[in-house]
Amino acid sequence: MRILPLLATSTVLAATLSACGGSGTPAAPVAAPTELAAVDTPPPEYPIELACAGIGGVSTLKVVVGIEGVPTEVGVFKSSGQPALDEAAQKAVHGWQFKAATRNGQAISQTIQVPVTFTPPAERPNQCFALDSQRQG
Repeated sequence: MRILPLLATSTVLAATLSACGGSGTPAAPVAAPTELAAVDTPPPEYPIELACAGIGGVSTLKVVVGIEGVPTEVGVFKSSGQPALDEAAQKAVHGWQFKAATRNGQAISQTIQVPVTFTPPAERPNQCFALDSQRQG
């Protein structure tokens, strides 16, 4: 007669566990998310006319980085006020390389804002003298 209560208890325990999702099979581990990371971000080419004139600024770009880690869309979010600087920034960022963000082990596309700063050189580049000669000539 002792076997009957033990059998009833194990049946109730099994029913309770299955109702709680305790199927005995462990859930697949979830990969931790990773954030987007810059890998190769060479600076833009500074337009020589603006560098010679001592004109700088910050172009803030809206960049969509695809699952391959390359920008798929690059647009001006906030202009530097100098179209040549904005264009140089966009051209450079199109060539940048990133490590894509991941969720559940899968690469995802992500949109970020990227400020690109153009600081005029402390010393006038040598090319400026050639430009000065052409303007006078």
